[in-house]
Amino acid sequence: MANVSIKADIKVQWPQGQSSFSPGTPEELAIIGVDVLVKALGTEAARSFVMQVFERYAHEHATASVNSVGHPLKNVPTP
Repeated sequence: MANVSIKADIKVQWPQGQSSFSPGTPEELAIIGVDVLVKALGTEAARSFVMQVFERYAHEHATASVNSVGHPLKNVPTP
């Protein structure tokens, strides 16, 4: 995994007002994006959209999982 930092100022305008966000990591950006999707589209439509993104990268993840170092707590030999 790459070490990534994000510098962004996100402003979202809603009928009820506005929200401001300043994510610093990809994780924070993803949470903000999903939150906005859920508020704008509803839970099921947002879930469908996110699943499309996961499906786009499913092959890359499967390949990376096969080629990556195993988890240190899995497949531990028993004495």
